[in-house]
Amino acid sequence: MSQSVRRIVIVGGGISGLATAFALQEESQRLCFPIDCTILEGHHRFGGKVLTHHVDEFVIEGGPDSFLTSKPWALELCEKLGLSDQLINTKRENSQTFCFTKGQMRELPQGLLAFAPTRLSALVSGGLISPLGMLRMGWEWFVPRSTNVEHDESLASFFRRRLGAEAFDYFLEPLVAGIYAGDANELSLKSTFPRFYELEQQYGSLIKGMRTQHAHSMSRSATQKPQRTMFTTLRGGLGDLIQALVKQIESNGASLFTGRHVLEIAPNRATLPAGYTIVLDNQERVIADDVILATPAYVSAKLLEPLHPQVSSLLNQIPYCSTATISLAFPEHEVKKAIQGFGFVVPRIEGRSLIAATWTSLKWPNRAKPEHVLIRCYVGGKGREAILEESDAAMVTYVREQLREIVGISCEPLFTEVYRWDRAMPQYVCGHSKRLQEIRSVMNDLPGIHLTGAAFEGLGIPDCIRDGTRVGADVVRLYQ
Repeated sequence: MSQSVRRIVIVGGGISGLATAFALQEESQRLCFPIDCTILEGHHRFGGKVLTHHVDEFVIEGGPDSFLTSKPWALELCEKLGLSDQLINTKRENSQTFCFTKGQMRELPQGLLAFAPTRLSALVSGGLISPLGMLRMGWEWFVPRSTNVEHDESLASFFRRRLGAEAFDYFLEPLVAGIYAGDANELSLKSTFPRFYELEQQYGSLIKGMRTQHAHSMSRSATQKPQRTMFTTLRGGLGDLIQALVKQIESNGASLFTGRHVLEIAPNRATLPAGYTIVLDNQERVIADDVILATPAYVSAKLLEPLHPQVSSLLNQIPYCSTATISLAFPEHEVKKAIQGFGFVVPRIEGRSLIAATWTSLKWPNRAKPEHVLIRCYVGGKGREAILEESDAAMVTYVREQLREIVGISCEPLFTEVYRWDRAMPQYVCGHSKRLQEIRSVMNDLPGIHLTGAAFEGLGIPDCIRDGTRVGADVVRLYQ
């Protein structure tokens, strides 16, 4: 086995690229295999969509504000980085979530997506679902499972078929939109929520399957310490995860650069079958034995088009949509009577550009001074992107109008911040899994080039960490 140092270049310094670098170093140290790792990030900072801004005592998240705890990979990375003691739960006392529809705010019972809601009566008494709609949901027990296992059904088709149109339109669709910012009529069930497909196939009923699994999990956890809430974040914001990763990766000897745009990836003929020369926008050249692209699919497609047009074409077929977050701070005494819980979602059927609003300082501790309230609004997404053509000021005006109309907040904000995310949300539309298989197959024609990122196996922080970790470890093992 050769012990020559392998030069590995990661293009993209978001959470996927940083997790890949961390895994590369971890695996190379475990196997005592020498690597020279370089990260090239085109923007002026690392982190991608993970962006935390501190203003006085406000902690403002420009992108995601938390991560899912049922997927362990982010928690595990935090532990390795020594951040576990900085993790905070959502405030249990404010754990209600609402849906604004039919002109009113209506409560979404906790545990709804687990089909073990703690206040099921709220669906009827709050008017979110009609009595007939509730009967249709209950009929789900008797809806036959799909026998066409090859069919890649859309989320909308699946949930309407199993639970009815009302249940889909008024609580499932807005919750899905809050995660993917997409159109459920286009999103693939198997690629976004495979668990629901598996429950249908195993139990014949979502309600039966999830109640069974919920009972088993309650039995297992009866003697365990209380677990973390469904979502968690870091006390100082998710930007602390990025800072800790960058610090650890640099201390392990990697070279990290921001503001370095890659123009071209060319085969290095002197080191075939693998080996590449990476040309940067300042005409600097970087030599690599392996190149890991942790960039959006359309960026990777552009870089790979001269090397393999078929790979480029397949990557370009992964669609993206755009969103924006608008954060606003208010005096607490002006808005405290207008807000409760964590916030609310808005169904697409309401015809608004607003996807959701989070009462950030009610959801998380230490996000604002006690005398202030921090609110974050989420706009755009597939089919609702027209708002993003407006100026920042116009978007602020729009969300203020929405907050005034929906919850009665009419006072002037203390300050506002707008973050735009252009083509930042990959869409796992029907056929996504088949497309991934084709991409993996043709990537065999490009030895030494690897792909990772939100476009493939999951767009949440834990999923990006998992995939980057897998790719990083696999690249090192290729040389064993």
